[in-house]
Amino acid sequence: MNNLKSIFKFGWPYLRRYKGRLMAGILLGFLFGASNASFIWATKTLFTRLTPPAESTAMPDSKKTPGIFSEQAKQIQQTVETVVDPWLPRINTELKWRQILGGLLLLPILVFFRGSVGYLNSYCMAWVSERVIKDLRLDLLHKLNSLSMDFFNKSTLGDLMGRVNGDTQALYRCMSLGFSDLIKEPITVVGVAAGLFWMDPKLTLLSLMFVPTIVIPIRILSKKAKKAFKSSVQEGIGQDSLVVEVYSSIRVVKAFCLEPFQMQRFKGIYERLVRIGMKSVQAKELINPIIETLSVMGLGVVIIFICKTHRDIPHMAAFLVGIISMYTPIKKLGGIPVYFQQANVGAERLIQLFALQPTVKEKVDAIPLKSFQKAITFENVTFAYEGKGPALKNFSLTIPRGMKLGIAGESGSGKSTLVSLTLRFYDPVSGVIKIDGHDVRELSVTDMRSQMALVSQDIVLFDQTIAENIANGKPGASREEIEAAAKAAYAHDFIMALPKGYDTRPGEMGKNLSGGQKQRLCIARAFVRNAPILILDEATASLDAKAEGEVQAAIDRLAEHRTVICIAHRLSTLTNTDKIIVMDNGRIVEEGHFDELLHANGTFANLARKQGIHAKSKLVAQR
Repeated sequence: MNNLKSIFKFGWPYLRRYKGRLMAGILLGFLFGASNASFIWATKTLFTRLTPPAESTAMPDSKKTPGIFSEQAKQIQQTVETVVDPWLPRINTELKWRQILGGLLLLPILVFFRGSVGYLNSYCMAWVSERVIKDLRLDLLHKLNSLSMDFFNKSTLGDLMGRVNGDTQALYRCMSLGFSDLIKEPITVVGVAAGLFWMDPKLTLLSLMFVPTIVIPIRILSKKAKKAFKSSVQEGIGQDSLVVEVYSSIRVVKAFCLEPFQMQRFKGIYERLVRIGMKSVQAKELINPIIETLSVMGLGVVIIFICKTHRDIPHMAAFLVGIISMYTPIKKLGGIPVYFQQANVGAERLIQLFALQPTVKEKVDAIPLKSFQKAITFENVTFAYEGKGPALKNFSLTIPRGMKLGIAGESGSGKSTLVSLTLRFYDPVSGVIKIDGHDVRELSVTDMRSQMALVSQDIVLFDQTIAENIANGKPGASREEIEAAAKAAYAHDFIMALPKGYDTRPGEMGKNLSGGQKQRLCIARAFVRNAPILILDEATASLDAKAEGEVQAAIDRLAEHRTVICIAHRLSTLTNTDKIIVMDNGRIVEEGHFDELLHANGTFANLARKQGIHAKSKLVAQR
């Protein structure tokens, strides 16, 4: 019951959007359940008319249809007899065309009505469930998009896929199957039980005696199913993460012959999934034999009681049909707790996600920033990633508009952190970052980032056409703007050589293009954005010498008349910058022009010598 409440509370904001179709589904569920009771009446009526009068009256009157409702039942039965008598056949009576027709169509009509109502109920519930899950997934993705980078640094792709697909799918099964059965089957049981009770209270109470004994094993087994499902969710996350990890790095896997090692990792996960899956199967499938055994025991008791009390054949036939009619609903009701336990696990994980708040928040009254005019300023900024030491320590820096700033330093010195803070992927622990004198926390995030274009060593292309990939820099860009950006990035010629030109899809992560081609598309994306601030995060670090030359020419053209923040692994790319800062352990340890830093014989000169760059020849580089 608690699971039902929590799931309904979580899902109601989505369900109420479709409450018209939901209420129709519920009403149809009631009709479906009530229609099952009609088979008791139909069975008794037909058997009464097919039983010779001597057999149907063999039982003493004192023992016929006992119960407090016997008189009412008799009167109703007589009324019904009067109505249906011309339409139903009777033994030892000449058949007329209406009786033939009624005998042929009575049960098919009841079955058709029951089946149609059941179909419409399932359709309405599935219609609602599909749309609820669509809305839920969209809200879930919207929530993920709103979260800050620190969340994604802690999460795995497998976990995110599990929340978007697995958790919502468990809720879908619960709503489309569990909710539907929760409406139809209890009404079926109640309707059939009410019909039987009206006909014979004592026999009905005896028949239902075994129902409470079913509840205890169902509760125990559903709890075991929930525990197994929780474990399977965690292992499923591990499996999804491993699949992403292995096949996104398949070149390395094959180059180092790691296939057997990775297969052992997969084998370990799947062996655990098998064990967990079998526990779930045991918990779920044990419910059926328990219900079947107890139901058949109850049926045996009913048969003995009918024989002992000399009930007539129509009476016995109707009662057995009623008992059998309750068997399937009770069996389905036994499986419903499993659906709700599984859905509850998914709902708990989704509730936890929806409760998260981004660490980088935009103020309601954020200041718009329509253009960048003056400078970017860091004032005593300190920042640390969660669980780690400071990545920046009391960092201060001013980048005037139009400056081309180079940033150098060993790995882990704080270079990429500086870029992340500039883009406001994170907020500093202390200190302030300003753009044109405004604290970035006071600015509109969208406006602020629209003033910046990023080209990084992590080349990201989407599985869209090349034109669409370039247009991601400026949604709504015209074809002319796209082509002009590609020409400026020296990408137009190779694009036109592709099978469909700008309408070619580069494949997942651009796998059908070379590294240099992919990076030039990223530069074209920055060109079409036409932002006044350009951030280059080791944009040529992963390229070979030829590709680097092609890309560097495009970068130099892109950097014209812009404020540039350039992190460089290859120090030779910083020769034309206005100023270089050298970082170490989150601080600036040197700053100056390229030649000045080489002659200073400090940290920058040491880094340069490792790359074959010496003070006497500032452009000698070993590639």
